[in-house]
Amino acid sequence: MRSILVVSKEQEVFRAIQACFVQGYRVDTASNTDAAVEMLRKRRSDFVFIDLEILRESVPGKAYKAALEPFWQVYPTIEIIVMSSQEMIREAVMAVKSGASNYLTYPISPEEVKYVTESVHESLIVQSELDHLRDQFWMSDSLEFIQTNSPLMKDVLDKIRSVAPTKSTVLLVGETGTGKGVLAKLIHRHSNRRDAQFINVHCGAIPDTLLESELFGHEKGSFTGAIRRKLGKFEIAKRGTIFLDEIGTVTPSAQIKLLQILQDGTFQRVGGEETIEADVRIIAATNTDLKEMCENGKFRKDLYYRLNVFPIEVPPLRDRVVDIPHLVEVFLEKMNRFNSKGIHDISPHALEAFRNYAWPGNIRELENLMERAYILETSSVLTPESFPSELFELEDPLASVSVDGWLTLAEVRHKGIEDIERHYLKELLAHHKGKIKDSAKEAGITTRQLHKLMKKHGIRKEQFKTLA
Repeated sequence: MRSILVVSKEQEVFRAIQACFVQGYRVDTASNTDAAVEMLRKRRSDFVFIDLEILRESVPGKAYKAALEPFWQVYPTIEIIVMSSQEMIREAVMAVKSGASNYLTYPISPEEVKYVTESVHESLIVQSELDHLRDQFWMSDSLEFIQTNSPLMKDVLDKIRSVAPTKSTVLLVGETGTGKGVLAKLIHRHSNRRDAQFINVHCGAIPDTLLESELFGHEKGSFTGAIRRKLGKFEIAKRGTIFLDEIGTVTPSAQIKLLQILQDGTFQRVGGEETIEADVRIIAATNTDLKEMCENGKFRKDLYYRLNVFPIEVPPLRDRVVDIPHLVEVFLEKMNRFNSKGIHDISPHALEAFRNYAWPGNIRELENLMERAYILETSSVLTPESFPSELFELEDPLASVSVDGWLTLAEVRHKGIEDIERHYLKELLAHHKGKIKDSAKEAGITTRQLHKLMKKHGIRKEQFKTLA
């Protein structure tokens, strides 16, 4: 049964709304925002119809966004419809611009109520379809990597979706361990070169004397030890993609040859005179400021401009802590595929420490710490005892506040509620060994609602059955 909450001091308004929703609906009433929010905590409503005057009373001035926040803190996706007099339509529009779904005018008309609720419902369907179509772009084996709640990472993925089908050179900029290599493979997998080679070259790991030979190949006898012709990475990657990691470490002579490839699409092997066509897409990555290197004479400006056709800045993990729970789940699933321990969760204390930690090694450091803890853990949940003690050292309270997109207080509260909800569901399902009916009964919700919440948080009942 769907639920409607009417927030009004007038019984006539309540009865008018109630008359619009008869079969299959439960309609409750409250006389102020505090009472309404308290009712929502006990039972979720699909729609809240609230009188504009009552909404205005809850906060000083016309801060409608602040007035709506208490409802969003309880249910972030709740649909709020404002009710106002004809004289206050301008105010009602301001409330909608602040986040309300729509507005109604007095006297309440059944036709208008039906129109407004249906239009809100249709907009939700359209948004859902747009999200589905957007996700359809990604290959199925890439879905776990593109799940993110971080505005910064969503922007990165939007850019990847735009540039992947093109031939453009991409420059990934970010700290060590942020996943630039994974993103480079993501670009290749979603390009028209996906069926050809993806060659990964860590430029900083190859000695300067061998770098040009590795990249461009060499002819027999071109230098001491060159006993036979060797094909370079650019030849091997023909019609595919080459990923040049730590591009800032390449030698000046190699920079010239790279510039030739980017400008003319050709190169020569070391010691050779034959001009070879380079039908290859270049994705480069760096954890240094190439522009500053150019100013200091350590990197060619013309090469920098050629590489910097489509730059993508990859955020460090400390700026996307909202994604840590998902990354933890991905790493646990990966480890469980190759081990028989069956560890499917992490303690809330450890997860909170993850959010407060600075992560100088970023995602790579997180994965390494997870692997170490997985090896040491003897229970079915990763406990703080399996992680290094420095993760749990007290920090400045401000250090634990996320600045991912400069979150507002309401967004921080929303995030906290989401985390509490997620952990509650996991503990509930673990207690009932993954039994949906029993879990839903204890939570005071329907099995359909529980399935919806589990889908929202990416929780599967199977992972709790193994803990029995």
